[in-house]
Amino acid sequence: MAGKFAKSMTTAEAKAWLDKGGSLQIVDVRESAEWEIGHIEGSIPIPLGELSRRHAELEEGLATLVVCRSGNRSGLACELLESLGYDVINMTGGLLAWPGDLTASSSRRS
Repeated sequence: MAGKFAKSMTTAEAKAWLDKGGSLQIVDVRESAEWEIGHIEGSIPIPLGELSRRHAELEEGLATLVVCRSGNRSGLACELLESLGYDVINMTGGLLAWPGDLTASSSRRS
C-alpha cells in the first residue's frame, strides 16, 4: 500500500457507513475517464495529479473518504491531504472491491 496516513476503512465498512447516512465527503482520485465509467454516487472527482492544486474544493473539517480503483492512488492522496490538515480515510480495496452499485456519468464536475 502506498502512502502513510492515519485511518483506513474497508469497502464493506464504507458502504455500511454510507447506508446508515454517515457524514463523509467522498473524493475519487481516479482519472476522469475512469470516474465517468462508474463511481460512488455523490463522489467528488479530483484526479490524483490535480489534487495538490484542487484540494481547496474539499470541505475542511468534514471526514473525507478517498477512493480509487484498488486503494493505491487513494493511499498517496490520503498522505497528501493529511499533510494539509484534512481528516482523511483511505478506502482499502478500492472500487474493485466495492459491494454496491456504481453510477455512470457522461459528464463530470470540474
